[in-house]
Amino acid sequence: MDYFETDKAVDAKRVALEGHSRWGKATVVGMAYDERFATAFVSSSGEGGAKLHRRDWGEIVENVAGTGEYHWMAGNFLKYAGPLNWGDLPVDSHELIAMCAPRPVFISAGATNGDGWVDAKGSFMAAAAAGPVYKLLGRRDMGTTEFPPIETGLMDGDVAFRQHSAGHTPGPNWPIFLTFAERYFKAPSPAARR
Repeated sequence: MDYFETDKAVDAKRVALEGHSRWGKATVVGMAYDERFATAFVSSSGEGGAKLHRRDWGEIVENVAGTGEYHWMAGNFLKYAGPLNWGDLPVDSHELIAMCAPRPVFISAGATNGDGWVDAKGSFMAAAAAGPVYKLLGRRDMGTTEFPPIETGLMDGDVAFRQHSAGHTPGPNWPIFLTFAERYFKAPSPAARR
């Protein structure tokens, strides 16, 4: 982003982040901690990303905080794989998503059959739990706390969610994200550019 702000060919106010799997973790963290990014597409981020830490499904804290997993998380996090556990964590992923507010965030995952490790439902639950912060800041939440069927996007809010059926890939949700982001990035009409 530091570079984009110096490049006259880039509108630095319209930069979106996207990451899948390991990079999905980085995307939600980057969006939360750098307010210069306008929106994010967080794809199949799993544990350490958008998925709730305190949920025993798929990838769990111990998978990214074990003694041999130091490459995933900062050293202080490793203690939550023992002697502490996820119940001892002072925060959970919904708070990370809430830190992105009021900026729009699209949380995405594949179907349990092929992408179950990332826990789409746990990511949905975190996105829903971040909703009150979006509403507090005058933005829209997903409008529900009921997990939707596969291929059903909850796209009307500023925090959005969609689970696709194609497994561990961001591909099927790219067009959905682009439509979502377009609401915020509408280009001026040709007449307005003159």
